[in-house]
Amino acid sequence: MVDRTSRIARFIKVNTRKSDIVSAVIIEQLRALNRPVHSLTSDNGKEFSQYQTMAKELGTDFYFAHPYSSWERGTNENTNGLLRRFFPKGTDFDKVTQEEIDWVVDKLNNRPRKCLGFRTPNEVFWEIKTVALTT
Repeated sequence: MVDRTSRIARFIKVNTRKSDIVSAVIIEQLRALNRPVHSLTSDNGKEFSQYQTMAKELGTDFYFAHPYSSWERGTNENTNGLLRRFFPKGTDFDKVTQEEIDWVVDKLNNRPRKCLGFRTPNEVFWEIKTVALTT
């Protein structure tokens, strides 16, 4: 998950694509932020079929990008590219621990970004009041 305003990222290892599990993890992670969620935008994967539950539980709007329109989720696609610097395509995520993922997330969230006026996602995130995430 990536916040579009601050670019802060949260990556949680989920060992299944079952929608009820993915939905529960997303709800749990976003509630832990203790902030209102403005909106969620995802691709059209089956793992997001519980979108109505997420929207209701989080009190937010849920949007889907059009198929084959990755530019509609540009922040997410860019963050995926940054993530691939640490975990190249073909990485077996069964062998990657949550601790390794957390280390990468910390690196990304503390990296200055030009689009943020050379501030880090963490700096910007703690200044704003709501989040608008793309998954």
